[in-house]
Amino acid sequence: MNAIEQLTRQHRHCDTSLVQAERAVRQGDWLAANQAFQRFEHDMLAHFALEEEQLFPAFETATGMSMGPTVVMRNEHAEMRETFLDLRDALQAESGADYLGHSETLLILMQQHNMKEENILYPMCAQHVADVDALVSRASAA
Repeated sequence: MNAIEQLTRQHRHCDTSLVQAERAVRQGDWLAANQAFQRFEHDMLAHFALEEEQLFPAFETATGMSMGPTVVMRNEHAEMRETFLDLRDALQAESGADYLGHSETLLILMQQHNMKEENILYPMCAQHVADVDALVSRASAA
């Protein structure tokens, strides 16, 4: 599996975890909602770390673009992390309405973000970063 496929698979996995948490909230199963959200958040943060600590620096080094698309992606990661805090607060308060509202916002952010990565940044990485497949495989395994 190449880097783009691996990273895209991670996106889909995180999407599924978010949907599972939302489903549990809708059912009023707060234990399951918390567990699903913790899985989601863990996987998202691991994905962000792979990109921010491995992929983006490799891309910036290879292209010399330190103020390009990776800055936008890092800013969007920060925005999503802020929404994670709102989701945790809603779970702690067992507020379904708040959780579902923040979840919808996050889903929109994620969809827009993922499209940019999958259609623009990842192909650019594949074109410019030497051994990008190995880099992503190593970072995914860690």
